[in-house]
Amino acid sequence: MRHWVVVILLLCPVSFWAQGKRPFTFEDMMSLKRVGEPMVSPDGKWVLFSAVDVDLAANKKTPHVWVVPTVGGPAHEIVPDQDADRPRWAPDGKRFAFVSNQESGSQIWIADFDGSDGNVPRMHRLTAIATEAEGELWSPDGGKILFVSRVYPECTDEDCNRRKIEESSHAVVKAMIFNHLLYRHWNSYQENKRSHLLIIPAAGGPSRDLTAGDYDAPVFSLGGQDNYAFSPDGQEISYTSNHDAGEATSTNNDLWIVSVNGGEAKNLTVENKASDSTPLYSPDGNYIAYRAQTVPGYESDRFRLLLYDRRTGEKRDLTHGFDQWAGSFLWAPDSKTIYFSSEHKRHALIYAVDITTAARRTLVGGYNDDVTITPDGKTLVFSRVSIQAPNEIYAARAAGEGCPARTGDVDPGKESCSLNQDRPLTHINKELLSQIALSDAEPFWFKGALGDEVEGSLVKPPNFDPGQKYPVKFLIHGGPQGAWGDEWSYRWNPELFAANGYVVVMINFHGSTGYGQKFIDAIRGDWGGAPFEDLMKGLDYAEQHYPFIDKDRECALGASYGGYMANWILGHSDRFKCIVSHDGMFNSTSAWGTTEELWFNEWEFKGTPYNNRALYDKWSPHLSATSFKTPTLVIHGQLDYRVDVSEGFQLFTTLQRLGVPSKMLYFPDEGHWVLKPQNSELWYKTVNDWVDQWLRR
Repeated sequence: MRHWVVVILLLCPVSFWAQGKRPFTFEDMMSLKRVGEPMVSPDGKWVLFSAVDVDLAANKKTPHVWVVPTVGGPAHEIVPDQDADRPRWAPDGKRFAFVSNQESGSQIWIADFDGSDGNVPRMHRLTAIATEAEGELWSPDGGKILFVSRVYPECTDEDCNRRKIEESSHAVVKAMIFNHLLYRHWNSYQENKRSHLLIIPAAGGPSRDLTAGDYDAPVFSLGGQDNYAFSPDGQEISYTSNHDAGEATSTNNDLWIVSVNGGEAKNLTVENKASDSTPLYSPDGNYIAYRAQTVPGYESDRFRLLLYDRRTGEKRDLTHGFDQWAGSFLWAPDSKTIYFSSEHKRHALIYAVDITTAARRTLVGGYNDDVTITPDGKTLVFSRVSIQAPNEIYAARAAGEGCPARTGDVDPGKESCSLNQDRPLTHINKELLSQIALSDAEPFWFKGALGDEVEGSLVKPPNFDPGQKYPVKFLIHGGPQGAWGDEWSYRWNPELFAANGYVVVMINFHGSTGYGQKFIDAIRGDWGGAPFEDLMKGLDYAEQHYPFIDKDRECALGASYGGYMANWILGHSDRFKCIVSHDGMFNSTSAWGTTEELWFNEWEFKGTPYNNRALYDKWSPHLSATSFKTPTLVIHGQLDYRVDVSEGFQLFTTLQRLGVPSKMLYFPDEGHWVLKPQNSELWYKTVNDWVDQWLRR
């Protein structure tokens, strides 16, 4: 009988299974709860996580703390009356800390936890620091809490910081004086402040700065694993900081250690001039595991998983010969194994590595991150996404043979090995998603640039009819060291782009992650070369092998590097009926002069515009302006300091002067990403209306 079910599944058209379901809408997407990373309780019985609610009418996002039993069962919200994010268990499991903006800006709060029913009987605010607080961690004995705050480096106490903030807020003159680069970063000006690690008694009292000095300690991060950790005895912390004089051109993050009682910090990785980050002590206190790169100035070099022996000072690469990036990781309770996630093609698998032999096993499939483990070492708990569903919390056995892995694929002769079976712990968005027609992404492979095999994927619209012809939204990912995976996105959601009757095509061109470091490295100095060839050949392949694609109705859309490539396509191809360019580099020389992270541009273009002008000019879209013909929507945010808003203005000015049909969507209150709910609503509407204008018949 089971075999007959398989046959029926293969023969039935998509529309059969879509009956009773409706197309995905922006309002649906805003109604989904955005589940954060899981935190397993010290007794292994509960998992804390945050979930963000979006109120479109109020134009705000609010995180709340939820809990779910580790064995499975209903999840419920336990801090319902205020915003609450980043829950972290106290070592005794009777309390947890979280971050809230309820009073005095971002501060650390502590909640009591009743393990009998999974509820919070009471909570209180711990910090009231003028420079605000986030990123809290409990000391192993539960007596102290470490947290991050942006302070004035010349201040030695809270009163000094408070006075400076008050003086700044009351000053009539708002001018700033800079004396070094990286004076602004991502979407804000530094205002002469630094990120420092402070420590405070969990019972309350004054805080102390453990990383004093005119450095960011920890370094700037857009998310992911913490760049700091407590030693198991609670007497030391390790953290990431860059002390190079030229921060804007340096990726030389180092691991430092300092006593919780204060004193001089020690650099553990002074010999490596590339990045060392995300330290994590082994439970037995013998080692610090961390991620490291080896090429200075290259932010997309392979992330290796290294082990530092605290007794001997020896460092070992646990991922030698493994050609993928090590992602988030954690120690097994017995300190013998490290589990980590890693991108492999369109997925992010969970691996285990033995710290003695460096033997690796692939344990869990899917697209996973935020790996943690129960105290008994038996169960992995992690977050998972797919292109059809946002984050949920999953669990799987930590033991098992798994699949031996050298470079992401199983070893020859081991193709029949099996992965550990996983199970969902949460179903936060199941009810809503069950009402919506969502399509899986269909992967395909083709011969791309340099003779390499390149992967693409395709998403069909709801109620798909193979006998019809569909227009195409051709999405180009950013990075460029990124990839289109089997993962969810709120900013560029393929399901939402397909929902109003489009086929969505995506290509993981040279420079994309998940296909080995050589494939990633190939884009350096070749921004408009092999990646452009991959994109055109990938679309050619899709047109030839999917007869439902209408090749006369195609629009190219991209952001960040994807915006750059949209601009490059504008001057080098007339195959598209329209283009959407979001936050894209237009003039490579001016983009270098206005960005903050100069190491990126100088690595990718092999120098500066004044010592390698030929390469900057070779790949600068603005020098092909006389070939611009395609109607183009330009989008940019004023607070984008990664790719300055002037790049968007230059593109729009050029299009208007050339008489090319064009429109600009400008956000005065957004950075590189459009994050505010109503801004996002306008973004999707403007983009989809622009595509409809040129592709609908």
